Amino acid sequence: MKKIEAVAVFCGSSTGKEEQYVTTAKQLGERIAKEGITLVYGGAEIGVMGAVANGVLSLDGEVVGVIPQFLKSKEIVHPELTRLYTTENMHQRKEKLQELSDGFIVLPGGFGTLEELFEVISWAQLKLHSKPIGLLNIDGFYNHLLKLMEDMMAKGFLRKEGYDLLLVDDTVEGLLRKMQDFNSVK
Repeated sequence: MKKIEAVAVFCGSSTGKEEQYVTTAKQLGERIAKEGITLVYGGAEIGVMGAVANGVLSLDGEVVGVIPQFLKSKEIVHPELTRLYTTENMHQRKEKLQELSDGFIVLPGGFGTLEELFEVISWAQLKLHSKPIGLLNIDGFYNHLLKLMEDMMAKGFLRKEGYDLLLVDDTVEGLLRKMQDFNSVK
């Protein structure tokens, strides 16, 4: 059984309009630290990203940021990171996030978050990795996306095996358990 030692978290650089997104992100960070898992993420101090990092750091956990040079001023790099990797572009950033992690967790976010989710799930479908991909569906944030994916299956554009690559839960504990169970059977 391979233990998850580092997890990449994909999420928004803004906080969204519901306090629950930030609160749950911080709780996820705290749980990651308690489990001795390293957080690998986009490196920002702001938004949902910053909340996850702050949760990990509040319990002296390890936080690794990966950010492209051009975003260093725009996203405000977190000053307390354990390590920071600077890349030349977004593609290199995503490659580094994938390289450094044993699994992926997706929280609320916008286009960038969705792009990161779909890249890792596409790569899993193509058998380019076998890492667990978790979707933390805070307050039903991703319900419409999950419905779209069900429609894609019903219309023949997505196989059930592909859909099942995405582990979904609305609690931090439940999602981490599903991810560890996924890892234990691989």
